[in-house]
Amino acid sequence: MKVPKGTWVQIRQIVLKPEERAPQVPNDTKKVPLELRVKGFLEEDASIGDEVTITTLIGRKLKGRLEAVNPRYEHDFGEPIPELLTIGQKLRQFLFEEE
Repeated sequence: MKVPKGTWVQIRQIVLKPEERAPQVPNDTKKVPLELRVKGFLEEDASIGDEVTITTLIGRKLKGRLEAVNPRYEHDFGEPIPELLTIGQKLRQFLFEEE
């Protein structure tokens, strides 16, 4: 599948090979490369797996292997913590309480 220039994509880049990892990292971590995944706009027509250049939203140009087309943001902040849900209200009460 050809992906046209200008498409929102995600690339993957190997930052450090396993043998380049710092000696103090845990052994299971040392066995795998340090990877970077970045989203941006494709600079040239390409296919999944091709080495490409992208331009990020802040204008950085990066090279890497094309991994995904129109990638989703999959992160979140986890489950709500009940104690934190009301802390703002309690703090405002405490700070602005009429004497």
